[in-house]
Amino acid sequence: MQLNGRKVIVTGGARGMGSHFAQRLLEAGAKVAVGDVDEASLAALPAGIERKKLDVSSEQEAKAFVAWAHEQLGGLDVLVNNAGIIRDGLMVKKDKTTGQIVTQKKADWDAVVGVNLMGASMMAREFAAKVAASETRPSVIVNISSISRHGNRGQTMYVAAKAALAANTVTWARELAPFGVRVAAIAPGMVETTMTQGMNQKARDTIVQQIPVGRIGLPEDLWLAVKFAIECDYFCGKTMDVDGGAQF
Repeated sequence: MQLNGRKVIVTGGARGMGSHFAQRLLEAGAKVAVGDVDEASLAALPAGIERKKLDVSSEQEAKAFVAWAHEQLGGLDVLVNNAGIIRDGLMVKKDKTTGQIVTQKKADWDAVVGVNLMGASMMAREFAAKVAASETRPSVIVNISSISRHGNRGQTMYVAAKAALAANTVTWARELAPFGVRVAAIAPGMVETTMTQGMNQKARDTIVQQIPVGRIGLPEDLWLAVKFAIECDYFCGKTMDVDGGAQF
């Protein structure tokens, strides 16, 4: 599938990797609709990108956004399921000051799973239903998972959601094939963001030492993987790790 002229949704596309994906898609000649909860960052996106507030954890908003994007773009071909949040912390720990045992909050579980798994699922469902009804062939869903899906200390909630999303990439690929919908996933390792840029140098150096290519990933590295997932018609039902060979 060539990018030029394709109609693409990018969730969580106002900042970070999502913003980079949206801009690269636009440069490649695609028509792009971005959804995000950050309205200020949405407003700052380049001209030519359609944008609308979207909380993917809301079923109602997911439905409305897909319908809106379909109308604004004149159809749909690609969904990049990029929206995500983290609420990192140990499942059980002892407070250093009080000595009290502290556990994870269910509200944090609900938020992380609500965005990273349920939100992605609702967007995939609505996108697939719309392209099936429109008989749009071929079409593609690219899920953004994470190498954390293999297990990572302090990320119980995120790991669970991203592992489930990778598993559902296989399931959706099999279920949606009759409608001409191909499904694939990309799993980033550590990527340069405002969060990683704010890390202290010692912690950053420790991470880099565990990455064979000797650096933290860039949004462009992930864009090249997303571009491959969209364009390669034989890449389906699989998750590609893009992590510089990291051994965390």
